Amino acid sequence: MNIVALDSYAVNPGDLSWEPIRRLGEFSAFPDTPTHLFMERASGAQVLLVDHEEMTRSRFEQLPDLRFVGLFATGHDRVDLAAARDAGIAVANVPDYSTASVAQMTVALLLHLTNRVEEYDRLVHDGRWRRGAPFRYLDKPLVELAGKTIAIFGFGTIGTVVGSIVHAMGMNILGRRERRKVGLPFPVEWLSDDEFFRRADVISLHTPLNDETRHVINEDALRLVKRGVILVNTSRGGLVDDVALARALEKGVVSAAALDSVGDTEPPEESNPLLSVRNCVITPHVAWATRAARERCIHEVAANLEAFAAGKRRNRVD
Repeated sequence: MNIVALDSYAVNPGDLSWEPIRRLGEFSAFPDTPTHLFMERASGAQVLLVDHEEMTRSRFEQLPDLRFVGLFATGHDRVDLAAARDAGIAVANVPDYSTASVAQMTVALLLHLTNRVEEYDRLVHDGRWRRGAPFRYLDKPLVELAGKTIAIFGFGTIGTVVGSIVHAMGMNILGRRERRKVGLPFPVEWLSDDEFFRRADVISLHTPLNDETRHVINEDALRLVKRGVILVNTSRGGLVDDVALARALEKGVVSAAALDSVGDTEPPEESNPLLSVRNCVITPHVAWATRAARERCIHEVAANLEAFAAGKRRNRVD
């Protein structure tokens, strides 16, 4: 097989081996592929491996040799699956490879907002502790999470791990009644969507981006929340209406937000209001990107491709 990875830098900037994939065929890896080079590099490939490339109907129609698209990702919202089916092209993703890493980042972002570690570290290094009387430097309020209520939007594998962690920290957990899930290893109070937003001290997003969930954090939802709620999003930026969230942050309705992805496109436009609003921490969609997770991703993509070559279905989303 002629296997081409078009945006390989995200999963492997050079610290991992491509051998699990390389052994399956003739392999080429491009760290990044500008739009004007897409067809030049993709033409003739039976297999394309992509992370953030848009796989549109137009592109599928121009690639008659293509038989398989392997995603270095769980989400597949950048792939036109109907077009892939029409063209007879298989599409496979990699579920769960980054579950532990994203759950870890979710809790890290929450603790960043509530424990203010970086700010207190800066306070010490700036000499304010030495110059101030004991306990008079606590101008950055700390928040104890035990007894607080977290509304988890989405109880897939990542939401479930996050729930286990925050339950161990003593938090109460809310879920959406219409997406009730049985068999969770911790108690959840299942509520209507309105009560889900009203009751939360923290809202944490763990759901795919689709027509139902796009801008689920919007003006209507933010009118329901209690003043001072915290928002954490380690899923897709498109789950949040950025303008509505920026207004809520400016008014103090949302006390703080921590976002690992912002905007409908990445990176966000320079005009995005969340880039300049107060109390909004943004990381560049890296929650998934620990070395361990990236290594698992490569092995899983290889296993998906090997299964396809053997006529079997594995992690198929088409």
